[in-house]
Amino acid sequence: MSVETGDTVIEARDLKTHFKGHTGLISALLGGESETVHALDGVDLHIAKKEIVGIVGESGCGKSTLGMTLVRMHEPTSGNILFNGQDITHLSGGKLKSYRGAAQIIFQDPYSSLNPRLTVDQIIREPLDIHRIGTSAEKTERVAEVLSRVRMPPETYLHRYPSDLSGGQRQRVAIARALVLRPKLIVADEPVSMLDVSIQAGVLELLNVLSKELDLAVLYISHDIATVGYICDRVAVMYLGRVVEEGGSDDVMHTPLHPYTERLMAAVPSVDTSVPRQRVELQGEVPSPTDIPAGCRFAGRCPLAAELCHAVEPELYEPLPNHRVRCHLYLPADNDIPADLARPEFPENR
Repeated sequence: MSVETGDTVIEARDLKTHFKGHTGLISALLGGESETVHALDGVDLHIAKKEIVGIVGESGCGKSTLGMTLVRMHEPTSGNILFNGQDITHLSGGKLKSYRGAAQIIFQDPYSSLNPRLTVDQIIREPLDIHRIGTSAEKTERVAEVLSRVRMPPETYLHRYPSDLSGGQRQRVAIARALVLRPKLIVADEPVSMLDVSIQAGVLELLNVLSKELDLAVLYISHDIATVGYICDRVAVMYLGRVVEEGGSDDVMHTPLHPYTERLMAAVPSVDTSVPRQRVELQGEVPSPTDIPAGCRFAGRCPLAAELCHAVEPELYEPLPNHRVRCHLYLPADNDIPADLARPEFPENR
């Protein structure tokens, strides 16, 4: 999906979010400093209206931290967040509250994200009360409107409690609560991972329709690559706090460039039993986010890694139109990388 000038809703520029780790008792008594966790370590990303961008990667890669930072639930360490072209990185007070009304989040667990003591009506109405939007009659009208949008007849569900609802219905209520403030950005953090497979497709299809109908920019965070391919216009693959590949959903899913992405895609189940599948395993362990290695962060697990990979971190190259990858395999000819370092090469069967 191409992004026209002026269509970008949210943009991250070299965004970093670091946390202070725990210090052991002995170290603390000796005056030792706590370690820094590089949860998000320089991410560039943009999402346009009506566009759904998926973020995938292993647990701990920074997916959720990115989403939380974009809606300012985490304070960024450095970099910038632009919303409709305006820098909102350091907003506070009333301006931050206003931004949070325009940037909503849907959490993973619909069983814990809804207050069990409130009715559906009260749950969805609560954001309107907090932001002091509308009269009582206007709030009632808006609650009924968003319930209808998520395909839950108001007359049937308004006065029910979360305990009366299925998991899919609870997540639809959570979506309605996010929509009631009429946001421009939705961060959907693993929104279907706790739902039965039989109802996941319905929730995903609803998010897709709402994005197009309401001009929403959606950041869809998931470890399930199959659902990302189903719903997303573009996909960004993260590894240890950085984006290692980004492009159109079909391009990344069917023509992955980065060795890490290739192995992620190889793990996606297929119903086509006529095509033999080779078992692909990633060797080694993910490096600690408190001790980032030199060079490419994936080099210690990559079967194609060479001297250059262990010494110099690659930039995001664009070997194909609108398809970027952080890998020295695609090093441009006009680079200034030291020539004495052995460079990775494509395998013969690739």
